[in-house]
Amino acid sequence: MTGHHPQPLVGLLLRLANQRWSTEMDAELEKLGVRDLTAAHARVIPFVPPQGVSVQTLATKANVRKQTMARSVEQLIAAGLVERRPDPNDGRAWLVVLTEAGLAIRPMSRKAGGRVERTWADQLGEDRLEALRAALIELVGHDAGDPIG
Repeated sequence: MTGHHPQPLVGLLLRLANQRWSTEMDAELEKLGVRDLTAAHARVIPFVPPQGVSVQTLATKANVRKQTMARSVEQLIAAGLVERRPDPNDGRAWLVVLTEAGLAIRPMSRKAGGRVERTWADQLGEDRLEALRAALIELVGHDAGDPIG
């Protein structure tokens, strides 16, 4: 055996990068006065458009089971961040809509994310960070956009 160590798998590196992102985002959000964010926030808030969205659509966008999304929505209703409203196109259905408190989290998340990106750009260099962003957009699809834009 030559002692050659195989390169880490990209999936593992993405998971570790995501863990670092989450830790740094939590720290930046706390500096902005946002505390106690949960996985439910990350599964729901970025994916709710102004007109509202069904639980099933949220589950699909967040890549979780409908039951998991329903629990997350219930937690956020209890926290006052989202509410249910009747679907104007289907009298039997409900839409999840952000409350004013839920909407207020978006600009703070954007600001915190910008701060984290600046620290990553300081470490990697602006060109490499933008190359990483371009590669990830290519991997996840052209319509990934920024759900919390």
